Amino acid sequence: MSRAAGGDADAAKLAVWKEALYEKCREAAPENDMFSQDDLLRLDVIPNKDLMLLARVVQSLSDDKLFITMREASGQVLWKWRDAQEAHKYKQCTTDEQVLVYSLVDDAGGDGIWSQTLQKRLNMHDSVLKNALKQLQTKGLIAPFKNVEHPNKKMYIKASIRPSDRATGGPWYTDQNFDDAFIEELQRVVFDFIKRQSSYHSTHSSSGARAQAPKKGVIQGGLEKGKKRDAMEMSKPPSKVSKTAPGTTPRKEAALLPLPAGYIGYPSVRDIARLLSSSGITNNTILSEEDVRKLIDVLVWDNLIEPVRVAGKVGYRVARVVKQSTEPWAGREDPTGPEPYTSPYTEAPCGRCPVFDLCEDGGPVGPSNCEYFKTWLGIIDP
Repeated sequence: MSRAAGGDADAAKLAVWKEALYEKCREAAPENDMFSQDDLLRLDVIPNKDLMLLARVVQSLSDDKLFITMREASGQVLWKWRDAQEAHKYKQCTTDEQVLVYSLVDDAGGDGIWSQTLQKRLNMHDSVLKNALKQLQTKGLIAPFKNVEHPNKKMYIKASIRPSDRATGGPWYTDQNFDDAFIEELQRVVFDFIKRQSSYHSTHSSSGARAQAPKKGVIQGGLEKGKKRDAMEMSKPPSKVSKTAPGTTPRKEAALLPLPAGYIGYPSVRDIARLLSSSGITNNTILSEEDVRKLIDVLVWDNLIEPVRVAGKVGYRVARVVKQSTEPWAGREDPTGPEPYTSPYTEAPCGRCPVFDLCEDGGPVGPSNCEYFKTWLGIIDP
């Protein structure tokens, strides 16, 4: 009876030292840091720095999967602690093969690991590996999943963690397929928001064109304006010219115009991320600021928006805008892009002149006799 009582007392003391050493290790360093024998003794848990007692405590912690034993190339033995919940999962592995397989799957983290990689690293027979994988899946410790980088490979991951963005493609993939429609719609919403925030709404009068009889030999109106008529067309009466009745109010045309220099309210990445989060358009998909930055970068590369640094902050505005349409890009079925912007170059006839290469003073086409300039200046109705 005395021996049994003494054994129980020793077991109780060992349990106390185990718990104390484990907690000291957790407090002293993060989970992946390693401890040497001297490091463990310096924690002042083992009485009189007794090496035999330390060996018993460490072995017991290793048996409970709370300590992981490592060995450096020099031969020195090191230990690192493991979370208690993870240790419980390791204790569910009933064979050495299951422990080895689960350990490699655990080390792979959110990227997962290929079944062929497991077989090569463990040098395990195919049937033994398949049995270990089946048992671990049955116990709910691992799960198969598809990796977008390797769609044809059979990958495994710990059942308790989510695959990484690298493995799933992040928010840009749906069911392991690249979601072009989702990305395009987000880009449209982002562009419309930047357009609204980087311009102001203006209603201006369109210039009233002066009514003037068509010059001989020039067709007026329609798609062939400014085209020289041949001999057969010369005998036909000129097409009617639209006129503005005297005293009528010129037509009002809404447009978005650029903000003045020094404006500091251009939307930042954070502002755009908040908009997408509050709009509900992401369909419960969580977008980080880094994800939103990728959307913005695509719009920058497409020359639709440009970054602006004002007051130490980087914002975004529509690129090269002078006059922008008020119609939103989002919701339209037109795949060509947003409404065309007007720049100083494209607003003037020279920027879109079909005979630009022939234009010169004294030539058949020149600034002095340019029909496009006359239309643009209101001398001739378009």
